Amino acid sequence: MQEIVIEAGRTAKNYWKDLWRFKELLLILALRDVTVRYKQTSIGILWAIIRPVMMMMVFVFAYDKVAKIKDDSNVKYQVIIFSGILLWNFFATALQQVSNSITGNSNLVSKVYFPRLIMAISSISVALVDFLVGLVVLIPMLCYYGYYPDWNMLMIPFFLALTAMAAFSLGLIFAVLNVKYRDFQQIVPLVVQYGFFVCPVVYSVSKFQDEWWFKYYSILNPLSGIIEGFRWSTIQNYAYFQWSSFVPSLVFVIITTFISIVFFRKKENSFVDFI
Repeated sequence: MQEIVIEAGRTAKNYWKDLWRFKELLLILALRDVTVRYKQTSIGILWAIIRPVMMMMVFVFAYDKVAKIKDDSNVKYQVIIFSGILLWNFFATALQQVSNSITGNSNLVSKVYFPRLIMAISSISVALVDFLVGLVVLIPMLCYYGYYPDWNMLMIPFFLALTAMAAFSLGLIFAVLNVKYRDFQQIVPLVVQYGFFVCPVVYSVSKFQDEWWFKYYSILNPLSGIIEGFRWSTIQNYAYFQWSSFVPSLVFVIITTFISIVFFRKKENSFVDFI
């Protein structure tokens, strides 16, 4: 069995090689995070179905029955809401898990050497498992309402990967800041809470797609393009996704991912001083 020792100050070349060398640790941490999430729960992973379904029911009742708000997309409200909630929950869970990945593994940070980026990557596993379980519910729901699978569904992994990268990059920045300033533990839930309503999660962009300010909305809110892209890939004949509005999302993900990794690598060796 190979002995793991503390090796501070590794070069960038060795660091990226070590990401592969410690791949077994990545799998172990991912499995641990998933197991801990549902440990000692009576129904276990079924919570990944119950949560989005109950959220969908609440918003359908509040928007459709009480407020009488109608969506202009001509798509069943249940499908619009559930598809948005499913992808948003993946983003929100991944963002929170990544932002707490360093402080949550402080015992490992202070004892042994391995690329700390592994902790952030492995923490996305919880959100991924929840998403895949929820997708098992979404597909039968689509068929029930007459939206049968087509070739667009092959794009689901693409939009899922972009969502993961968006959550990872933002979470990585918060993870670094969270080590020294624990105030960010309070900021991330606020970002998730307010972002839920700012992004087209429980509504589509069909209501305001023709407004003059929509292009600015797409630029300032890059997640909107990803969410609408996910709807396009899952809902048959969904006509409200525009690739032009998706460009800001793609640019945002690429830039923030690069910046966050550079920022993380620059601060990584100082984590042990604040843990």
